[in-house]
Amino acid sequence: MSSTPPARRLRFGLPKRVFAQVLLMQVAIAAGVAVLATGLFLAPLSDQLDDQAMRRALAIAQTTAAEPRIAEELRSSRPSPDGPVQAAAERIRRASGAEYVVIMNREGVRWSHTDRGRIGHVVSTDPSTALAGRAVMEIDEGTLGRSARGKVPLRAADGAIVGAVSVGIEYDSVRARLIHAIPGLFAYAGGALAVGALAAYLISRRVQRQTRDLAFSDISALLAEREAMLHGIREGVVALDRGGRIRLLNDEAQRLLGVDPKVIGQPLDEALGAGRTTDVLTGQVSGTDLLTVRGQRVLVANRMPTDDGGAVATLRDRTELEQLGRELDSTRGLIDALRAQDHEHANRMHTLLGLLELEMYEEAVDFVGEVAGTRRVTAEQITERIEDPLLSALMVGKATVAAERGVAFGISGDTWLPDRLVDPRGLVTIVGNLVDNALDAAAGSGQHARVEVVLRAEGRSAVLRVRDSGPGVPADQRETVFVEGWSTKEPPAHGKRGIGLALVRRFSERQGGTAEVTRSPLGGAEFVVVLPEALTLDVPDVPDVTEEAR
Repeated sequence: MSSTPPARRLRFGLPKRVFAQVLLMQVAIAAGVAVLATGLFLAPLSDQLDDQAMRRALAIAQTTAAEPRIAEELRSSRPSPDGPVQAAAERIRRASGAEYVVIMNREGVRWSHTDRGRIGHVVSTDPSTALAGRAVMEIDEGTLGRSARGKVPLRAADGAIVGAVSVGIEYDSVRARLIHAIPGLFAYAGGALAVGALAAYLISRRVQRQTRDLAFSDISALLAEREAMLHGIREGVVALDRGGRIRLLNDEAQRLLGVDPKVIGQPLDEALGAGRTTDVLTGQVSGTDLLTVRGQRVLVANRMPTDDGGAVATLRDRTELEQLGRELDSTRGLIDALRAQDHEHANRMHTLLGLLELEMYEEAVDFVGEVAGTRRVTAEQITERIEDPLLSALMVGKATVAAERGVAFGISGDTWLPDRLVDPRGLVTIVGNLVDNALDAAAGSGQHARVEVVLRAEGRSAVLRVRDSGPGVPADQRETVFVEGWSTKEPPAHGKRGIGLALVRRFSERQGGTAEVTRSPLGGAEFVVVLPEALTLDVPDVPDVTEEAR
């Protein structure tokens, strides 16, 4: 048993392509406008033609009534198909092209008519208005059918009203003029529609090129996918228009820059404020993988211009990588210091062995005591005056690195810091960066190379001073050194320089403090950092210490 499948129902709908949909909609709009305009023009045209016909009829009636001979002949003759009034009326009717010219007396009896059999009979319409001395224009039904009519009084030479003149214009002629005008109107409407269709086609072709002939559903899907992708990736994306205003900001960019979606549409310098981050994103600083500091974050930015004059910038968070790189640098420094200590220790052991073999026992004892005492005094000085374990360990390590590099390293007698820090890791970052920079600067200053650290608590504030004997910082560059990316040194293996001092200022400003650089008493630079809320409680004055600790 076989069965035939049911016939599929044909469904007609809008085409899927943007080009076809836009063209169809615009042609439909143009056609609708053309039809509407034609209808709006035709609607009053009939009334205008009626008015013109009535005025023409009235003018013919007035011209007829103006002939004084007609009024005299109306008084002196009887209504007759062969009378002088009928002859005059027919002459005027033929000359003017009117449908009829009816002349009547005051009783409404016709003296003339196109139907000679109606002469002598009373008119079918009320002539009282015209007989009262007023002109009349109207569209009315008479014995000759529907017509545009004009009625005026007929006056004798002395001004007395002796009758009335009624002139009619055939209404079919008015309608014929209306119908005759319609093809012309449709021709104009068709021309306008053709121009509209051509314009719609050109616009649709442009839209087709710009949308790459995609369907509206495809464009909607692409937009949805773009939104999902932009807000789902773990990289900040900032899109700017040609005027520098923000037109797109994904979730990661909002997090990295510390702004909310309300800044979309604002100029970038208003949303972020002045600084290197704004300069990098607006293209005032060119290059690839540009480093910038925003808040507590170290960011890597790349900027790509777009065809419309705007740009798209990407941001990556490099804070952790930068911290790891700096820890790696510190670890390498400690390894180098340990290697130097190991070499120095071997030399001292060889010296001690030689003294023992020469049986110079007293000199050997003095030598061992001197070496051990120097190391012990250095560590004791630091731990007595800096009670925080992280900072004291950092300072001991930096002292070892300084000794290996041939730089005299010390802490001032004014130094004293209790173990009450609010953010010890932040202060470690500040001290470590400043001491590293000071060691680099002082290392090239010859045999008098020196770095001195002052770290002092004043109430709840902490004041840090790092001095070196290096070349110093020129007065015109004392603000530039805190700008991220600025450096006079070669970049390390893990990345770029120019971040350390920027982080110092960021960390200090985060705690409401300041960071600045001046001239050092040692001849180089002196970096001063003040942190107003660095300690949890107020601390007493610096306790007395022994001269040996000094």
